[in-house]
Amino acid sequence: MTDSSAIVLAAGLGRRMRPLTEELPKPLLMLGGRTLLDYALDRFAEAGIARVVVNAHWRAELLRAHLAERARPPETRLRVEPELLDTGGAVAAALADGMLGEGPVFVANGDSLLLDGPRPTLARLAEALTEAHDVAILLARACQVRADVGAGDFFLDSWGRPRRRGEREIAPYVFAGVTLARPACFAGLNGPAFSMNAVWDRAIAAGRLAAVVHDGLWFHLSRPPDLEEAEHQLAAQITGVTT
Repeated sequence: MTDSSAIVLAAGLGRRMRPLTEELPKPLLMLGGRTLLDYALDRFAEAGIARVVVNAHWRAELLRAHLAERARPPETRLRVEPELLDTGGAVAAALADGMLGEGPVFVANGDSLLLDGPRPTLARLAEALTEAHDVAILLARACQVRADVGAGDFFLDSWGRPRRRGEREIAPYVFAGVTLARPACFAGLNGPAFSMNAVWDRAIAAGRLAAVVHDGLWFHLSRPPDLEEAEHQLAAQITGVTT
């Protein structure tokens, strides 16, 4: 994965996580003694990804200060957005600025946390991005997520190919916060602000979207109770105590 780069999406306002995010960017919330941002950056470093961009908007100065204090890899650059560009637009802007190189780009939500299963998750995503695919997404089984995931996001057919949930359907899989996409996937979309959904939908229409089902833990952190539940689960992983 040495030709890959990554971006951690950290620009959101975190409204649903208030009051915890009234003065703090959501990726700087603490879980298990570390910030969510540090979990993401350390995972990329472990995967051998040397270059990571962090986009910022809300309380960008706090993210800048936090990154300045990090003395360990990866090499990290902050990209401040005066106006929010949404998830896909943020990646497109970083690509246009030459900050992400020419190889596949990992796009990670800065407000979630995953723990690897038997094999490293990022390596599994990289393997899924074959010549037949432009985008690979990480999915989690909705029944295993202890948070509100609504009606789910995706179905997988017998060949493992993803499709969107239709109206009045309940899908068994939810997006688990990490995408791997080729840079060309971000060209020609309505911008400058657009969602990663536009990237996924174009890949689905072309039959070039791959999906990997996560085989470890994934913490969906939307509201303060989600953070409390994740803290409990993470402690249980370390100590074995579940009550």
